Amino acid sequence: MNDASPSSSLRLLVVDDHEVVRQGLVALLDRREGFQVVAEAGTVAEAIDQADRFQPDIVIMDVRLPDGSGIEACREIRERRPATRIVMLTSYPDEEAVLSAIVAGASGYLLKQVRARDLVAALEAVGRGESLLDPAVTEKVLERVRRIATGTYTDELAQLTSQEQKILLLVAEGKTNKEIAAEIFLSDKTVKNYVSSILSKLNLERRAQAAAFVAKHRIDRP
Repeated sequence: MNDASPSSSLRLLVVDDHEVVRQGLVALLDRREGFQVVAEAGTVAEAIDQADRFQPDIVIMDVRLPDGSGIEACREIRERRPATRIVMLTSYPDEEAVLSAIVAGASGYLLKQVRARDLVAALEAVGRGESLLDPAVTEKVLERVRRIATGTYTDELAQLTSQEQKILLLVAEGKTNKEIAAEIFLSDKTVKNYVSSILSKLNLERRAQAAAFVAKHRIDRP
């Protein structure tokens, strides 16, 4: 870790559960003028502890960590020290995670495929108080926001479990409880209970409305 004085450098905490990735980031950033890597971590617990201990200016945070989500770590760190800025770094352009990260207080969301110079530029921008999204996720997030704004997206779906979503699609295809039960290896009674729960959560009165709901919200089989 370089010996640049903290007053002239952005103090960084690097969080990633893969040691090779973490060490690569440390090696890349610590030799750059204007950066000082003060700590590193591989779990949510370590990230929160190291942030408390070293009070970095910026935390580079992996979204997926072995003991939880980097987004939860982001929220916790920001609550404890609002001045600390968080940049999420992930392999996946997941608009759900992007929105969750923004709500949790993250200043940036980048993909690990980012070029070294672009990562450096992004961290410098966040250090200046700017916010940014990787171009690969920006359009997905904007589309999600547009869908929410125009009413073509509903959080009602978020209430359904993955099993309920699967059954919803089968109901929309016109399958009976017995046919659904045979397809997903459940009893008729269990499927009936699932269907009742789904209709209640989606504020639907009849099974026939499920097809219209699926079509309206453009839900496809996973």
